[in-house]
Amino acid sequence: MRSIWAGAISFGMVVIPVKLYAATEQRDVSFRQVHRSDGGRVQFRRFCSVDGSEVAYSDVAKGYELPTGDVVVLTDEDLADLPLATAHRIDVLHFAPAGQLDPILTSKSYYLEPAPAGVRAYVLFRDALERSGRVAIAKVAIRQREALAGLRVREGVLTLETLLWPDEVRTPDFAFLDENVDVRSQELKMAASLIDTMTEDFDPSLYRDAYREALEALVQAKIEGNDVVRPSGPSGEADKGTGPLDLAETLRASVEAAKASRAKDGTRSDAGKPDPGKAAAKPAGTRKPAARKSAEPKAGSRRKASA
Repeated sequence: MRSIWAGAISFGMVVIPVKLYAATEQRDVSFRQVHRSDGGRVQFRRFCSVDGSEVAYSDVAKGYELPTGDVVVLTDEDLADLPLATAHRIDVLHFAPAGQLDPILTSKSYYLEPAPAGVRAYVLFRDALERSGRVAIAKVAIRQREALAGLRVREGVLTLETLLWPDEVRTPDFAFLDENVDVRSQELKMAASLIDTMTEDFDPSLYRDAYREALEALVQAKIEGNDVVRPSGPSGEADKGTGPLDLAETLRASVEAAKASRAKDGTRSDAGKPDPGKAAAKPAGTRKPAARKSAEPKAGSRRKASA
């Protein structure tokens, strides 16, 4: 794993240097958007809606649009000057019972690894936190955005979970919540009994992503059946690769291009123009004598006409 952030846990007078690692990853089959007919990649470009020109990434800035349509442009320098006290620090605010942390607030999870100089303080804080049965509520800034966070222990490692702000959680406003729905006690007992019957320990290793496996099998079957497309650019040349197949495709494209060039030259020759392909095939030393030979009949014809 590669760390994405380096800083320290600030806990009272204790400072524990740590590195931050993403604790999860999305395991999915990745696709590109391609042209259905030839498999060419679909590219997206940035264009300015005012002058229609293409905008380089280095010229893209953040803009806050006002109700009037005016835009406040913010540069990287503007954002760098904003005060972020937690830019390189996980600032522990207080501790709370673990059950009070609503799972809906969890945004993303990270692992915290101690720096060599902070291992002892890290282990001390980890063990004390685990025995307390509480979570540490903290603030942290990752990628220039400050967030609430919870610190807990998972498999001997301090885990930081960034939390949503309270106003980022939507209120469920559904009509049925205001309805008076009658549920009989007997039905409730039967439902509770069914829940008890189906209750067992949760073991995540028993579950798998069947759709992803089927999708991977589909792609593999198409590869084995050679049901693939080799996209080519505007010049007709295939995309660059590293395998023998790429070399064969390049040679094949070169042969086709040479044939097309000779056919085009033959058309010009039939029109009474010099044939560059035939001229190029003759040795350099034979070009001038051929020119003198073609000129002699013309001189002879002039003498015959004067006689």
